[in-house]
Amino acid sequence: MNEIDDSQAPLLDHLIELRRRLLWSLAALVLCFGGCLYFARTIFAWLVHPLKAAGQTTIINTQVFGGFLVEIKIAFFAALMLAFPVIANQLWQFVAPGLYRKEKKALLPFLLATPVLFIAGACMAYFVAIPVALKFLLSFQGQLGDTGVQQQALPDVNDYLKFVMQFIFGFGISFLLPVLLMLLEHAGIVTYEQLKGAWRYAVVGAFALSAVLTPPDVGSQLLLAVPLCALYFLALVAIRITHKRRERAAESEEPAT
Repeated sequence: MNEIDDSQAPLLDHLIELRRRLLWSLAALVLCFGGCLYFARTIFAWLVHPLKAAGQTTIINTQVFGGFLVEIKIAFFAALMLAFPVIANQLWQFVAPGLYRKEKKALLPFLLATPVLFIAGACMAYFVAIPVALKFLLSFQGQLGDTGVQQQALPDVNDYLKFVMQFIFGFGISFLLPVLLMLLEHAGIVTYEQLKGAWRYAVVGAFALSAVLTPPDVGSQLLLAVPLCALYFLALVAIRITHKRRERAAESEEPAT
C-alpha cells in the first residue's frame, strides 16, 4: 500500500495548485493589510511606547509624505505578522500531499513551533531588547561639558520604525534557529555529531549575528547572543531525544528471531 496520500499529478496540476495557494496567501495578506491600515495609528502608538518609556516624548517627520508612508509601512509590517499563520498553512497544504505519513508527523511539530518561537522572539525584542537599546542610545543627549550647548535626540519617525522592525524581525527570525537545525538534521543535511562538534563556531556565529542585528552596545548584543546560544544547545537536546525515540521505534519494529 502506497503511503503517499495522493498519486503523482502532472506538472500543470501542481502549478494550478501553487497558484491557488499563493492567491489564498495574498488574499490573507491584503485583508490583514486593510484592517491594519485602519488601525495604523494605534499600532504605531504601541510601537513608540518603548520610546516614551525611555524618556523621549518627541518624534519628528522630515518628509512631506512621511506620515502617509509610515502608516503604509506599519500596516504592511503588522499584516505580515498577522497573515503569517495563514501563509504557513497554505505552504503546508501545498507540500503535504507529496509527503509520506511519517514525514507529515515529523514535520507537523516544526510547523506548529514556528509561529510560537517567532512570537517569543518578537516579544523579547519589544519588551526587553528595544527598551535596553533605547536607554543606551538616548543616554548620549544632554549638556556637552561646560559649553552650555545641549545635545538633544530628535528621532525621525522613519528611522525609528526601521529600528523597531529590525529588532522585532531580527529576534523573531533568530528564535527559529532550533526549527531550522532540526529540519536540517531530519533532512540528512547535517548530523547530530556535526552540530555537537561545531558548538564553538555556533557561539561565535551567534555573537557575530547579534552584532549585525543590534546596536553597537554590549547589552543589546548579549540580549540576542545569549538566547541564540541557549536555543542552539536546546536544539541539540531535542535532536538527541528524537534520535532515542527513533532507535526505540526501530527496535520495536524489528521482527523477533
